[in-house]
Amino acid sequence: MLRMVVTDLDGTLLNSVGAASNPNIDILNRLGEDDIVRVIATGRSLYSINKALCDDFPVDYIIFSSGAGVIRWCDKQIIHQRHLSQIETQSVIDEFILLDLDFMVHDTIPHNHFFYYHAISNDNPDFFRRIEVYKAFCRPYIPGIEFPNGATQLLAVLPNNPCLFNSLSGKFPDLKIIRTTSPLDGDSIWMEVFPPDVSKAYGITWLCSNEIFCEMKDVVSIGNDFNDLDMLELTANSYVVANAPSELKERYKVVASNDDNGFSAAVNDALANPQLFLNP
Repeated sequence: MLRMVVTDLDGTLLNSVGAASNPNIDILNRLGEDDIVRVIATGRSLYSINKALCDDFPVDYIIFSSGAGVIRWCDKQIIHQRHLSQIETQSVIDEFILLDLDFMVHDTIPHNHFFYYHAISNDNPDFFRRIEVYKAFCRPYIPGIEFPNGATQLLAVLPNNPCLFNSLSGKFPDLKIIRTTSPLDGDSIWMEVFPPDVSKAYGITWLCSNEIFCEMKDVVSIGNDFNDLDMLELTANSYVVANAPSELKERYKVVASNDDNGFSAAVNDALANPQLFLNP
């Protein structure tokens, strides 16, 4: 039986202009009326989420910052959060500098829209575009700055080179490395570094164990990018929208694009096929 629906936000629930369509809102309301828990799992920070969603948006929980935090939406209470330690933060900074990477260090939740940035060259347009977007909340990193409270994450902006990403990821075997396609230029790779127990999948597991108390077979997930991969692998019934990369569309059930109400199509498919939630 369907107990919980988890969806990515940008490129999945929201269309290309950052809005939720009427069909998607309608299906969210229907889920609420049927006591099916509605969850958004996003890489956005709380600051960014509040810019995108109204206070009464029809959702129950939001897994934010790729799983570093979970908020109960009705009362805006942060019910779970994780961060890198001071030692972990500094070790990643040191390694990124040795690797000549352009990177950012994000403060701890709930202030993780603030960050320090370190640039090697001027030849990284996506990196500087992100600085421009958050110019009121960022400042240059100066060697010697300490992070006594640690950091929510570090983010390096790379060219669209999966082999480079995979090579760099291997340098941090004890941490969680997440690949995200830049939402700014739709091409660059963001290599995000988190504590080992941070991911959208971990956030779902935490909710199921601590708030919802349901089995993974009763959960549906819908995504569109590589940062949704662990979530899609976790849930028994997983969908991707048509605007997802080919690699993901080859592995999961494909519905319409985010501009053609793919989210509502996935939910309607799940509701119409109760056999999906039977024990194997």
